[in-house]
Amino acid sequence: MQYTIKLFAEITIKSRPVRQRMVRMLRDNLRTLIKPLDPDIVMDRNWDYIGISSQADDATQAQIVDVLKRTPGISHFQCVHEFPLYQPDTSDVDWEGIFAHTRAVYGELLAGKTFRVSCRRLGNHNFQSADIERYIGGGLNQHCPSARVKLKHPDINVPVEIRHDRFYVIEQDYPGLGGFPMATQDAVLSLISGGFDSTVSTFLTMKRGLLTHFCFFNLGGDAHEIAVKEIAVYLWMKYGASHRVKFISVPFADVVREIQEKVHHSQMGVILKRMMLRAASEMAQKLEIPALVTGEAVAQVSSQTLQNLSVITQATDMLVLRPLITMDKPDIIDYARKIGTEVFAKNIPEYCGVISQKPTTRAKLERIQREETRFDFAVLQQAIADSVSTNIDQITRTQQQADNIHVFYEAPVGSVILDIRHPDEEQRKPLALPGAVVQTLPFYQLHKRHTELDRQTHYLLYCERGVMSRLQAEFLRGQDFPHISVFQKK
Repeated sequence: MQYTIKLFAEITIKSRPVRQRMVRMLRDNLRTLIKPLDPDIVMDRNWDYIGISSQADDATQAQIVDVLKRTPGISHFQCVHEFPLYQPDTSDVDWEGIFAHTRAVYGELLAGKTFRVSCRRLGNHNFQSADIERYIGGGLNQHCPSARVKLKHPDINVPVEIRHDRFYVIEQDYPGLGGFPMATQDAVLSLISGGFDSTVSTFLTMKRGLLTHFCFFNLGGDAHEIAVKEIAVYLWMKYGASHRVKFISVPFADVVREIQEKVHHSQMGVILKRMMLRAASEMAQKLEIPALVTGEAVAQVSSQTLQNLSVITQATDMLVLRPLITMDKPDIIDYARKIGTEVFAKNIPEYCGVISQKPTTRAKLERIQREETRFDFAVLQQAIADSVSTNIDQITRTQQQADNIHVFYEAPVGSVILDIRHPDEEQRKPLALPGAVVQTLPFYQLHKRHTELDRQTHYLLYCERGVMSRLQAEFLRGQDFPHISVFQKK
């Protein structure tokens, strides 16, 4: 199968060197993502498109299509069949051939339908696009009596392209993600809590070509951290796996305790956000990251009035990006549903850092600074020092996990496999193992529903790549489930 990758519109208006750099990066990103699926993939970079050729089986082709749908920088892409335009060793157009090729792809689809043929040409030819459209359209109309030509609003459009001496039949056109290719812009550090806002803001920066690292402030212990790791891994694997990024976890429980003990309750929310920005700024500077990202939106909560946001931002000299600043909450939730993070956000454990009876909505910088003089900043520095930075692709491969969690590559007879994949993935690829019992429980529900499981049963957790299953195995071990292992296909 051949694929024609069309560039995001904003790429095409860049200067020539910038455009070339972005197209080259997009090609490299696609090669990184697709090579593991098809080592024999062939790619070529052109001025206005990228061509991909794969001879893999249908299952692999479906995976390639899925990768192309969620890779930033692509406006849309086409599955095409490529043929020579001219007869062998001549300059005569192979009219019968181009009709036969088009009929082979679309012939059976036209029965009882209206259709038209659309042709686009690139190059110099001794015929017009309309000549191609009339010839192919007339032939299809003749060989499919139940079909009829309709130039305006037909049931089926039959698109073909001619590029110099090659003829292409476009079988299907898919929408792309848009945006800029990953890593064509600078790096950012996204403050992610796992809710709707932070996941959507993180996605938007990834879509815009920013190399997005993750920073998590742990307020709720291991369960909270595992849940956020799941979301970060999901976002990275789906939209940014072409590049390695960091996941930074900062233990912030002592900072919260210090705020609760030393700070007036009305100022707690604003000061907590300022402490988070201070900590994130220090870690960003160490990684040479020039900007932070938050999921704040105007007036969504008390700490997010314009006055409060201004005071919060003054805690750091670093640029703070807020992609959701003017978005409504229902729109953010809709966006989360579109990108696949809604199910995570709805099921993530809730942890409130500080709760004020009457939180200020008009914070004064002088008052905030006065309250902060009571805060022991050694606690903040200790939290920064205790932070853990991990390459996100290695997030489940710590020595502790390797020592404590056994991995089965073949399911023992009578074993209980707990399929924790997303329902969409489970339905697309049902797990059937002879001699084993397969139960389904999505990983994002385990935090709430793990009490439904039998503690004496030996469960083998399963997901496609073993990432979520290892994380959840660690979580269940912490919830006094002694018989937990991981099942992973070879």
